[in-house]
Amino acid sequence: MAWSRGKFGIILACLQLLFIILFVVFIEYDEEADAAKLHSVSSLENYYPMFQDVHVMIFIGFGFLMTFLKRYGFGSISFNFLISAFVIQWATIMEAFFWLEDGKFHVGAEQMLTADFAAAAVLISFGALLGKVSPLQLIVMAFFEIIFFTINLYLGLDHIKVLDVGGSMFVHTFGAYFGLTVSRVLYNKAAAGNEKEGSVYHSDLFSMIGTIFLWMFWPSFNAALAQGDDRYRAVLNTYYSLAACCVTTFIVSHFVQKEGKFNMVHIQNATLAGGVAVGASADLMIHPWGAILIGTLAGVLSTVGYTYFTVLYNYYLLNLYVIY
Repeated sequence: MAWSRGKFGIILACLQLLFIILFVVFIEYDEEADAAKLHSVSSLENYYPMFQDVHVMIFIGFGFLMTFLKRYGFGSISFNFLISAFVIQWATIMEAFFWLEDGKFHVGAEQMLTADFAAAAVLISFGALLGKVSPLQLIVMAFFEIIFFTINLYLGLDHIKVLDVGGSMFVHTFGAYFGLTVSRVLYNKAAAGNEKEGSVYHSDLFSMIGTIFLWMFWPSFNAALAQGDDRYRAVLNTYYSLAACCVTTFIVSHFVQKEGKFNMVHIQNATLAGGVAVGASADLMIHPWGAILIGTLAGVLSTVGYTYFTVLYNYYLLNLYVIY
């Protein structure tokens, strides 16, 4: 009985102890942060402003976005906090295993950014499981997801040479499908239509705070790892794609909803689709009109998907187990 009550704390403490040991063995400062080495230029000035924007997205944007369910506001924000802090450490260690140099992995401002990107992937998966899993199950999911996330990243970047400056494929798509897979594995038909599923006025209001933070800082997310004119284009393209996506979402939501009312699920989520859609090509010469076109299409597809595909998914895919 004592183990059952305390297993979350015991397992999390063991994992944190493991992180400390692995940091001692493998992790060192980047040479620009090492007092024992001469350096005149630091990459901190280059990365830190956008890193802070991304950091706000992770802890405030995603945290408040997850408050849409009426009964899980406290859990969504606090578990978002816990998972992000956990993943930052574990993602750094996993990255070290694939990119070691002379037995050590050197961390700097760029590694802080990539760790936050890894946290974003797990938080996207968390959104598919909110209210369905315990804190311990979330930690277990995050632990294994980061392993597969890093393998996927290593294969994509080092072997396939994929261009994905904003993480549309490696972060958002991976996190979404990982979360859907876990939700399908844990699906319980008896829980469908539970009264706890749904929102109330104040939960939607808090969720909109997260949406606005994410929407405002998304140009930094897509541009953070780019350099020079690539970074400039990434900011501009994301900026215009998000604007077009927001307007399009309101238009489509108006037409697909009864009596022309807006659906808060659309406004909270589909308005962000433009940032995701343009992420992979944000640093390329797609031109401002191309960015607006991408945002417009993303708004249409995301809003229509929320309206119709979610129903089809719940009806057909989640009930396939009946066949077996």
